Amino acid sequence: MSARPFALSDEAAPVRDASPRTRAEASLPLPTRAREALAIIEAAGGEAWCVGGCVRDALLGRPVHDVDIAASLPWPVTQAAFREAGWSTVETGVAHGTLTVISEGEPFEITTYRCDGTYSDGRHPDAVTPAATIQEDLRRRDFTINALAYHPERGIIDPFGGIADMEAGLLRCVGDPATRFEEDALRILRGCRFASQLGCAIEPATFEAMVASKYLLQKVSGERVYHELERFFCGEYVHDALMATVDVLAFVLPELVAMKGCPQVTPYHIYDVLEHTAFVLQHTPPTPLGRWVALFHDMGKPAAAFFEERDGRSVEHFYGHPWISANLAEGIMHRLPFPAWLRRDVPPLVHRHDDEVAPTPRAVRRALARLGGRADLFEALCDIKRADALSQAPFCAPRAEGAERLRELLHEVLAAGDAFTMKQLAIGGDDVMALGVEAGPEVGRILQACLDAVIDGTLPNERAALLAFAREQRDA
Repeated sequence: MSARPFALSDEAAPVRDASPRTRAEASLPLPTRAREALAIIEAAGGEAWCVGGCVRDALLGRPVHDVDIAASLPWPVTQAAFREAGWSTVETGVAHGTLTVISEGEPFEITTYRCDGTYSDGRHPDAVTPAATIQEDLRRRDFTINALAYHPERGIIDPFGGIADMEAGLLRCVGDPATRFEEDALRILRGCRFASQLGCAIEPATFEAMVASKYLLQKVSGERVYHELERFFCGEYVHDALMATVDVLAFVLPELVAMKGCPQVTPYHIYDVLEHTAFVLQHTPPTPLGRWVALFHDMGKPAAAFFEERDGRSVEHFYGHPWISANLAEGIMHRLPFPAWLRRDVPPLVHRHDDEVAPTPRAVRRALARLGGRADLFEALCDIKRADALSQAPFCAPRAEGAERLRELLHEVLAAGDAFTMKQLAIGGDDVMALGVEAGPEVGRILQACLDAVIDGTLPNERAALLAFAREQRDA
């Protein structure tokens, strides 16, 4: 993955020409409450800085969601100061010096300057000791682009060259990479995620340590692995990041190993399964549903692959791969704690992603019926079909227009109020039983026949017509 220089925000432009260690000229946007929090701490006799990701994102012009603050005061003194100022407080991590303060629903984590001890569990320090300065506190952080501190009056402190790394498009550990990952193995996946979100290349020594230390990920909870992976796959630069970090991600997603280097010897493909998947991810809207379906859609191809001699040449086929891919997806989603709605919605889309849907209202109604009448799932199916077409051989790209045509037809079908589920039929099970059909499978068969006829356009969705058709089915 080549280095891609970050685009620093125009508001941070003075930072470029300043000293790499202290950049007092910088003026970054901060939430009003964050500025008030800094003032409360300093009125109590302490020193305080905004630290970490909020500084990085402000420099990059990205939205600043969570503001973390580092302070010189012990947490009980900080708590007393904020209570006196009318803020509420929550002792979220006081064992490690972290207090959450809240004003008008806006929370800020405030952590006392600290040095971390050993990490015997590979996630949390066994003990912490106070640090004398913000520079000492920043030394314990994971990557240089996160080892930044900012104060509206004192500017930016950057003791490890984080801004220079941002300008070079590099992700680099603070200090020895192996030590950083031994302390907290989740940092390995965070590094992958930053590559996907920010488009940075991982500095060679840092990446070598990620590969060598990936076995430590077995210590990380499934919940944290899942959340980092989802943020990775929803990243803006996911194609480049997946291709660059697959050997790291394979420890938590071993299914990727078979995809890497698995050729697709067909006229329709120019990439192996992994890179095709990476491009599909890139072309899919960055929602959890869309990106997980994109990741899984061809995962079964290595298992389904076989070759056939045709006209003197060898052609590869992957018959049945959607079924295998859906099974692999279900396995992964139970191995990691995916939310129930994704476990419900992803497999049918993976299974149906290769279905041929003709550009007709009838075919769209049938596809909707196969998806339980879910228009949102049909929209996601259009997304994956479009992305799939754009990620194959160049002559396949026009198929993306076909996916958009299906989307247009979906909207027409919905606007017309067409029936594509049994619930939308003008008759129900009670009506069929009133014709003398006993409760049981026969009622469902007759209703399904009615629905099929309505979807095909051979029968109007009108009560009289449906009852007449149901009688015919009863007597058949």
